[in-house]
Amino acid sequence: MRKIAFFICTLFLTSCSNYGQLTYITKLPGKLKENSGIIYNNDSTLWVILDRGNPDKIYKADFKGKLLNELKVDNAKNEDWEDIARDEEGNVYIADTGNNNGKRKDLTIYKLPNPQNEQGNKIDAEKIRFRFPDKKSFGSEALFYRNNFLYIITKDRARPFTGEAMIYKVPADKGTYEATFVGKFTPCKEQGVCEVTAADISEDGKTIVILGYGKLWIFTDFTSDDFSQGKMNTIDLGATTQLESICFMDESTLLLSDEERGNTGRNLYSFSIK
Repeated sequence: MRKIAFFICTLFLTSCSNYGQLTYITKLPGKLKENSGIIYNNDSTLWVILDRGNPDKIYKADFKGKLLNELKVDNAKNEDWEDIARDEEGNVYIADTGNNNGKRKDLTIYKLPNPQNEQGNKIDAEKIRFRFPDKKSFGSEALFYRNNFLYIITKDRARPFTGEAMIYKVPADKGTYEATFVGKFTPCKEQGVCEVTAADISEDGKTIVILGYGKLWIFTDFTSDDFSQGKMNTIDLGATTQLESICFMDESTLLLSDEERGNTGRNLYSFSIK
């Protein structure tokens, strides 16, 4: 009987896993089990990055779970790639900002030309180097682009855990910078749930979404760089997988993905915020 139940769960994956409010789209390709950032293309495809210890590549996949392309990123090293963003010209930014052991002081964001235009199997990167003020050692898994700046949101690894997330920004141009402090907020205080894992901003610039492990925070009605001064709406997604990536598909639809852990994850989901 257990074998039959396992077969049914495998065949009807979405009904046997706890995806909560998320809508299952597809299982991502096997190479992408440690996906840590996604951006959406208008042709129903994604560019995906992987986190620490994986190749210095970006991967293109479709909504049927097929791997379409992979590009080696020259002049870059995957120390701990954690999120990916894009500007209005199609340039792509990879946040090499993971810092689990707290030892990294100098962090890097790689700027790539629009990978949709790349005809070969490699793509060149420029380096945006930065450090936090007062030589503070933070890690970040969340990045988005807004008005010629890149916004970086830290992940709280303090003990005892407070849940506090700091917001910084750096210019979206090649160079070396000290990040500018923008603001801070505390999405919630439950360890294992309230760590910030990804972020994105809508095309019209009016909505910012912040992802945690099963939680989603939506910011609207902000009038300055410090979006935390706007309205924050908290949504419990009801999902129990390791959600690591989020991006806007359109103004009211989000795409999310999770890492593979045991028999769960490596999936692409959608969620409506209409």
